[in-house]
Amino acid sequence: NQLLVEMDGFDTRQAVVVIAATNRPDGLDKALLRPGRFDRRVSVERPDWNGRLAILKIHSRDVPMAKDVDLITIARATPGMVGADLANLINEAALLAARRNLDSVTQNCFDEALDKILIGAERPLILTEEDLNVVAYHEGGHALTGLLQENVDPVTKVTIVPRGQALGVTQYSPLDDRYNYSKDYLEAQLVTALGGRAAEEVAIGHITTGAENDLQRVTAIARQMVARWGMSERLGTISFSEREDPFAGTALASSSREYSEKTATIIDEEVDRIVKWAYNRAVGLLSEHRSTLDRIARTLRLHETIDARQLREIMVETGAIEAAPLAYRG
Repeated sequence: NQLLVEMDGFDTRQAVVVIAATNRPDGLDKALLRPGRFDRRVSVERPDWNGRLAILKIHSRDVPMAKDVDLITIARATPGMVGADLANLINEAALLAARRNLDSVTQNCFDEALDKILIGAERPLILTEEDLNVVAYHEGGHALTGLLQENVDPVTKVTIVPRGQALGVTQYSPLDDRYNYSKDYLEAQLVTALGGRAAEEVAIGHITTGAENDLQRVTAIARQMVARWGMSERLGTISFSEREDPFAGTALASSSREYSEKTATIIDEEVDRIVKWAYNRAVGLLSEHRSTLDRIARTLRLHETIDARQLREIMVETGAIEAAPLAYRG
């Protein structure tokens, strides 16, 4: 109330501009947003890779960097990160360098710091031989289905070292920031996400609970394809979900459905159809390239982590490289 009183008391002949910022627009008093008060609203989005590069340069000015550090590569590998995230990344890398008594921060320090931030710190977890085999094939399935498709981000690393809540991780590095997604790209994402579960079925003969997060992600993407983005031929180019006003807040969001039960059933059927198609596609790719899948799994069991170069060598040696000519761009 005091702020409102002071804002209403300004002399209109004086050039006084009041600027404020919040990350919770839904919690603002509506009186603050009336004409004559905070009536100009600007959404500040996350920086693109050029913005991230500029932020990295600012935060790294006082940090000794080794010659192998490539800030452009780091900027491209951190989509979605804001200034505070990037500052934290540099601090984590500097701490790693200090613990190792290094004179400067190396690219390897940045790589490990990024892994820690994105997927969690390594945790000492002793798995049985059976579980290690399942995880190796699961992550190998993600990697191989990614390598065998064109419309996916390049695979940069696969590991079966437990990190955070995950027993293994397959990492991808987007070539560019994406603001628009094609249907082909989304379908390839579904196939890759289901590659882990498909590999368990193809190579081991039974499935496990390890695909829980993959299934949640796949279901969410498929539902948005059908209900939001008009990518179902059966339903046509219609959106069945409401667009939310970023300044309206969650209090004004409606949870009611504006379509019939029949339409809801069709949406569910279309989601099921898309997910089944993606899973069958993943099973087909892995069955066709079973020798490559086996080789990746064995290498993971032996070395725990495989980078893009090693994956390329395996693809070449097993004759699968022609199926993945775009997996090593950039």
